[in-house]
Formats: sequence, C-alpha cells, structure tokens
Amino acid sequence: MAAAPVGKQVKETEKLKMQYSKVSLTLENCILPPEKLSPTPSQLDGLDSESEIQLRILGCEWIQTSGILLRLPQVAMATGQVLFQRFFYSKSFVRQSMEAVAMACITLASKIEEAPRRIRDVLNVFNHIKQVRSGKTIQPLALDQNYINSKNQVIKAERRVLKELGFCVHVKHPHKIIVTLLEVLKVKDQTLMQTAWNYMNDSLRTEVFVRYNPETIACSCIHLSARLLQIPLPNNPAWYLVFGVSEQDIHDISIIILSIYTRKKPDAEKLEKLIEDLKKNHMEARQRARDNAMNNQVNSSPVQPTSPRNGAKSPGSDTKKDKSDKHNDVSPR
Repeated sequence: MAAAPVGKQVKETEKLKMQYSKVSLTLENCILPPEKLSPTPSQLDGLDSESEIQLRILGCEWIQTSGILLRLPQVAMATGQVLFQRFFYSKSFVRQSMEAVAMACITLASKIEEAPRRIRDVLNVFNHIKQVRSGKTIQPLALDQNYINSKNQVIKAERRVLKELGFCVHVKHPHKIIVTLLEVLKVKDQTLMQTAWNYMNDSLRTEVFVRYNPETIACSCIHLSARLLQIPLPNNPAWYLVFGVSEQDIHDISIIILSIYTRKKPDAEKLEKLIEDLKKNHMEARQRARDNAMNNQVNSSPVQPTSPRNGAKSPGSDTKKDKSDKHNDVSPR
C-alpha cells in the first residue's frame, strides 16, 4: 500500500528537477514585457524619458559611425545597437558609462558576426569621433596610462553586458526577412527593398527590437516604404495577415520609426552634463544614507556597564592597596 505514494513522490521530484534544469535560449526571451519598458532603471534614478530617448539615439549613432570607420558589415553594427538597447533596459545611464558600453557593444558585435576588431582600433575610432564632434585637431590616441585605463573599462563593460544579457546575444535581423517577404508577395522593385532596408536601419535607434518580433518589424518597414513610393500591395486579404502580423502592431511600429525624423539632433554636451549632475546627486544621496546608517547604529548600541576588569574600582580596593603598601614599606630586620 505504501509503494504507490512513494512512486508518486519520486515522479514529482523528477518533474521538479526537469523544471529547474531547463535552460531556454530563444528569441522570445529578448522581447521585454511592458512592465520592464517603463519605468526603466534610468528613470528610477531621476532621468526623464525624453533625455533617455536622446541618449539611446546618441549611443546608437556612435555605434553606427564607429562601425563604418571600422569597416564592419551592417549586420555587425545592427547587432551592436540592439545589444546597447537591451543592456540599458537592465542598467541605468546614470550608473554606467554610455561611451564605454557603446565601445563594448561594437567590440562584442564584431566577434558575434565573425568580423572581430581590436579594442585599440575601437578606442582610436571613438577618440576620432569625439574630436570631430568637438571641432578639435585630429590627433592619434596616445598610448599612455589613460589608454590602458580606457581599455580596461571597455573589457569590464563587455563582461558586464554579457552578464546582464545572460550571454544570450544572438540577434535575428529582419533584413533577410524583408527580401523573403517581397519574394512571396512577388514584388520585384529594388527601390522598395532598399527603402525598407533604410527604415530598418533607422529603427535600430528605437526600442522596437526589444518590443516586437523581427517578422513584425519587417512588415512595418515594407508598409512604410510602399506608402512612401505609392506601390500597391495585396489587400484582399491584407498581405500582412498571411505572415501572422496584426494591423495595430504595424501602426504602432510605424509611428515609432517616423518619430525619429521629427526629433532634433541630440546635444551630446548637454546630455553629458545632465548625467554628471545626476551622478553627483546619486553619490551624495548614497553618502548621506551611509552616514545616517552609521549614526543610527551608534545611537542604538547599548552602553556596556563597566566592570572591575575594565578599569572601574570595586569597593574596598583602596583599602587593600593601602594595606599592601604598608606591607611593602616594612623592611626585614
């Protein structure tokens, strides 16, 4: 009679082991739920949403420009920008160096897409971008202690990105999907394909790659390019329904992509100053919290009663000392 419950318990134990030993590395893990999208870690640290969007656009522009100067394939630049977007939904711009993370993302992306570049080359390219932006004389990066420190920061940032993303750094890009979808639709317009690719590259600066599947993004880019070029697509039934994409998702992605073209160019110096002020406030708040914790600990600790061993005099100690002194004063005859 006792064999049945034991067997049932063994099966439940094996079932639990199967649940806890399962590791899932699918692209669905990269799609963030709505509660992760807002509020972000940066917003929790006091950064407003508009400044965060501008920081994301600026960081992606750095990655794109550096990839062009490093002569990387477009797929590597796209991978670097997606990793950058994913990372800063897990960490804050206030607590992490955006420049170091951007360099780490383009370095990691070059390895993922089998076109590795040296960290020294990445540092030189970002130094060149900074000099061009500030209007300074173009000079090579000096191989001094600052160079060594910057290199170590990039290495640490690359490890941090891998850790935060759980080493799930594969990115499925919609570029090939666009070609496949247009072949299925029997649309052989090269201008339409190139325009859709352009929309795809611009969408890397937004959060669409952490909110929607690649197939949905590809359909949205084709929709935008077809409307721009006034090329009709099958509508009975709607062509995107064949690929399992809803009209609402296409509409939402289109609005996000088109919003890029109405924004002003990010002011890097203003954004850097804003981040420095927030970092300073954050450090001061941490120091105040540390001081308050120490004061509370000191005030809450009970006063220990003094004992004779700690230096307090017990009753009658003076009398014993006087007797011993009198005994020592007596000299032998």
